[in-house]
Amino acid sequence: MKAASKKYLDPNINTKSKIIDDSFKLIKNNIPLPASIEISNSGVCNRECSFCPRSDPEYKDVNEFISDQLHEKIFKELSDYNYKGMLIYSGFCEPLLKKDIYKDIKIARKYLPQAHIEIITNGDVLNSTRIKKLFESGLSQLLISVYDGDEDFKKFNNMCEKSNLKKSQYVIRKRYLSEEQDFGITMSNRSGLLKNAEHAVQPLSKSLKAACNYPSYTFFVDYNGDVLMCSHDWGKKKILGNMNKDSFINIWTSQVARLARKKLNNSERTFSPCNKCDVVGNLIGNKHAQAWSKV
Repeated sequence: MKAASKKYLDPNINTKSKIIDDSFKLIKNNIPLPASIEISNSGVCNRECSFCPRSDPEYKDVNEFISDQLHEKIFKELSDYNYKGMLIYSGFCEPLLKKDIYKDIKIARKYLPQAHIEIITNGDVLNSTRIKKLFESGLSQLLISVYDGDEDFKKFNNMCEKSNLKKSQYVIRKRYLSEEQDFGITMSNRSGLLKNAEHAVQPLSKSLKAACNYPSYTFFVDYNGDVLMCSHDWGKKKILGNMNKDSFINIWTSQVARLARKKLNNSERTFSPCNKCDVVGNLIGNKHAQAWSKV
């Protein structure tokens, strides 16, 4: 097994960092709103990439999708705060496997007219007609992760051009680079969940002494309503609450969430799942972390 390297940094990180910083907003009692809402809209994916926990034979594929009621509740509550940050359909699944994704985007756009809405997809079900429908529904940006080589990279570029997308509306990402180039992704060990993956990476035996901003700016909702502390927590070890049972603001400002942020902002990764995680957590969200340190 190999320790996760840190050679490759996704160039899209700089773009995301700017959006996160530009949408920084304080509410009552100087609480910073999250600037990234991530929705994992199902428990399924059609691929098992070598550097993903899904390539572990024990990782479960769950054929369930987020309910219409839960999906609308999330954005209705965010609209109360005039949310203008990022909304990302991604997470632990392939978001375009949800057949009514177009309706979902329309709902999100209705409640959050100024948000940056993006989808991260492997592109396997994409064609020009579907791309156009996604943007007609209110999508801001399409990020396509290409896993099968240069021919597919060219295919998706041509597909986006023929769909009359502006260059700012799509990003084609090479995820088929060599292992020495970290496959073209910003590698982490997914909080220790790559131990039995095809590209095996060890969980840390000793926690890092390093700050992490993810819980300071990210609100991650799984398909069943569980709100996870971090998008790297593939083992779903740290659940802050459930949106079916509680409100966005109660979960975001809960004591358990605040304590996790305080520890991570002080470089304390001594609790699960952070004690096994090797992610570089300060590439984005420093503005939010600093604001939380003053709360």
